[in-house]
Amino acid sequence: MCGITGYMGNGTKEILEKMTDSLKYRGPDSVGYYCEKNIGLGHRRLSIIDLDKRASQPMTNEDGSIIVVFNGEIYNFKSLRQELEKKNHVFRTKADTEIILHSYEEKGEKCAESFNGMFAFAIWDKPRQKLLLARDRFGKKPLYYFFDGKNLVFASEIKALLLHPATKRDLDNLSLWQYFAFDYVPQPRTIFKQINKLESGQILVCEKGKIELKYYYQLESTPVEILESEAINNLDVLLADSVGLRLVADVPLGVFLSGGIDSSTIAYYAKQIKPDLKTFSVGFEEQSFDETVYAKQAAVHLKTDHYHQQFSEKKILEVISKIFTKLDEPFGDSSILPTYLLSEFVGKQVKVALSGDGGDELFYGYPNHKVQKLSANLLFRIKPSKEIIDILIECLPFSEKNMSFSFKAQRALYASQFSGLYRDFIVIGGFNNQFDKLFDFQIKKSDIFFFIDKFLNFHLKNSYLEKAGLLLQKYYLSDDILFKTDRASMYNSIEVRAPFLDYRIADFLNNLPTKLKLRGFNQSKYILKKLMTGKLPERIIQRKKKGFGVPMAKWLRNELKSLMLDSLSKKNIEMVGFLNYSTVEKLIDQHFRGRKNNQKILWNLVCFVNVFKNYISL
Repeated sequence: MCGITGYMGNGTKEILEKMTDSLKYRGPDSVGYYCEKNIGLGHRRLSIIDLDKRASQPMTNEDGSIIVVFNGEIYNFKSLRQELEKKNHVFRTKADTEIILHSYEEKGEKCAESFNGMFAFAIWDKPRQKLLLARDRFGKKPLYYFFDGKNLVFASEIKALLLHPATKRDLDNLSLWQYFAFDYVPQPRTIFKQINKLESGQILVCEKGKIELKYYYQLESTPVEILESEAINNLDVLLADSVGLRLVADVPLGVFLSGGIDSSTIAYYAKQIKPDLKTFSVGFEEQSFDETVYAKQAAVHLKTDHYHQQFSEKKILEVISKIFTKLDEPFGDSSILPTYLLSEFVGKQVKVALSGDGGDELFYGYPNHKVQKLSANLLFRIKPSKEIIDILIECLPFSEKNMSFSFKAQRALYASQFSGLYRDFIVIGGFNNQFDKLFDFQIKKSDIFFFIDKFLNFHLKNSYLEKAGLLLQKYYLSDDILFKTDRASMYNSIEVRAPFLDYRIADFLNNLPTKLKLRGFNQSKYILKKLMTGKLPERIIQRKKKGFGVPMAKWLRNELKSLMLDSLSKKNIEMVGFLNYSTVEKLIDQHFRGRKNNQKILWNLVCFVNVFKNYISL
């Protein structure tokens, strides 16, 4: 895994070096630059495949006319190489990076369509004076860009962009609302007005001072009837091949194992190919958040070489400052904390890990999917008033337990005032009815969902549940789950691969009837559970989803109290400039006195203020 940077327009090698060095943790093994008039490409390398120096980047084709910097892995590089060699392309390395160069020579802008992998890359076509940026189908690897009509600046993370003098740090009001409501800013926006994410499955072409954005892949769902036995067999073949492709590495490799059906399934298939498989898990002292017993059960059953570490609350709290110093855009999903610790622990033994990311989104594994299926019922279309919602939330008992009834009820009540397909984003995020008083600017609440309406214009013929499923894949999976995994792993210089997110598996599952994923109103992940029956213990297959969380409600009243009060001091709130301190005080007081569980909005505020101080206010 790596970090890439670059510019087209004004710039110098000194600027490029500063941008690239800011991403050293993404690629600690080597650094490289390509710099000519009006163009610069930078690369930090984490060596995974072909450790030879000849595989370093930026990499050029034979005559030096095409140059690439690449972050990620092309898993089908061996088969692509064979095809390209038949067309007389000559390879100098064993690296998958060279596949991109020769594929571009052969197919031009359409080259990304051939790649099965996770990637973000930039290609400089010197003869045509054209720059091509591309991002993988699910957005597993990040790519940000700034364009002002004269300069195009891009990088794997925003912090590198901000080191180029052309970029601006103006905040975007709509994006601010989205961050506080959802825990993240949905693609293609960021917290900054003029900095965007390249969307998943998208390319950007910059030529003659203009940029053009194109999709080479979009999520589709066109279910066709299929025998259950045939579907299970097809899934078995696809999973075996996907995991096999992702076990190719020239460095030590293992599997993240939580003990849930997703990670256990990946470990099962990996074990069939790699008998000496290493698996890793972490546990926590707070029992309602701990999954230790399930991870150990799965490891014993699969006979893996299992490594486990138990962390105290003190240890988790120590990583917060480390994360805040690296985050360059606010991110409110607190599960980045245990994911960081897991990555740090795993990184001491291996450089590559497989994960179960994508399983919940593809197999309809979230409670949200069940609720959305019920939304066809008239009862779930009722939108209570804000006043009634506030009264009902006041009546809920305060609980610090993981995914307690009162916490889930509170999130559901906040979501109930919005249209059905908007609700998943509110349930998961940090929306609070105090928003109107929290900000010193106002927007239409409906505007924060504009990206949903735009996306659904391409899916008018899909059923309600299919639309809900595709939305979670496009936005929550990419902008929350995969963002979290990328940052937590890259901050510790390890690579994480997600076999479920092989596009062949995603296309197959998205074109299955929903009854093979969510049977009735209760049997989620139906086809996956059928496939793994007899392969995994029944208690692993049928266990309820727990989530990889931390006791944030408790911490904000105890261990994190001083951090929160310091972060959300009157001085800091006034420094931010658009937040109302009296509303922040009220939210803190309600949480301290156990009147309302405000953990989501308070943690989002703490994250925002700390990232603001580190990056935004500079």
